[in-house]
Amino acid sequence: MRRVVLLVIIALLGISAGHSSPPAADWAINATAIEACSCPHFCMCYFNPHPAGHHEHGKTEHYCKFNNAYKVNEGHYGSTSLAGSKFWVTGDLGGDFSQGQMDWALVTFDKATTPEQRQALGEILGHVFPVKWKSFQTTEGNIDWTADKDQAHAAINGAKTAEVKLKRFQGMTDDPAVLKNVKYWGTPRNDGFVMMPNELETYREGPKAFEFKGTNGFMLTFDMTSKDVSGNKTSMGY
Repeated sequence: MRRVVLLVIIALLGISAGHSSPPAADWAINATAIEACSCPHFCMCYFNPHPAGHHEHGKTEHYCKFNNAYKVNEGHYGSTSLAGSKFWVTGDLGGDFSQGQMDWALVTFDKATTPEQRQALGEILGHVFPVKWKSFQTTEGNIDWTADKDQAHAAINGAKTAEVKLKRFQGMTDDPAVLKNVKYWGTPRNDGFVMMPNELETYREGPKAFEFKGTNGFMLTFDMTSKDVSGNKTSMGY
């Protein structure tokens, strides 16, 4: 068991360093994100190397504090199935990520995931998020994840640890408003950013706790395989 935990840690360290090496196994992932952050809707980080400015305590600070809750629709890593697994990334991109250096991130694996799934997801996430983090940690929790075309809700430990509530942006019709042809981190394919500003996005534990209401939110499904990996080193869409 200790050996499996060590392998998970080694794989996840790739997220902190930023992957550029060939994958160790054949893998594929199709996952849907319930995502929210502190930026105004729509998050400018997808078009700029720095986040929005926030006026606090008499000065302006730039940060993007986020909660990204993921559910894997289909996927595998070698013989390990990833379908149905859930994980969550909480963090802050910091004030300037033009060099691919982010501030901090915490990855929470759903308690239902096996050690093998966590190891596999750790390897894959290094390619999905090919960036460096000043601080990077992992933990586990009970993740709830539900969504339809009008709203989405995700929580860790019954919302005691973290929570995201999204509500569909009302466009000209009742169809979702979708932003197309924008890159999502290191992934090569996505079905578009479904505009869903948040009613709440919060992380409630420790000195880095935060809470925002009415800021950026969206849903998105991305697709990526080991065949897509070719030393991707840039982040987001800039």
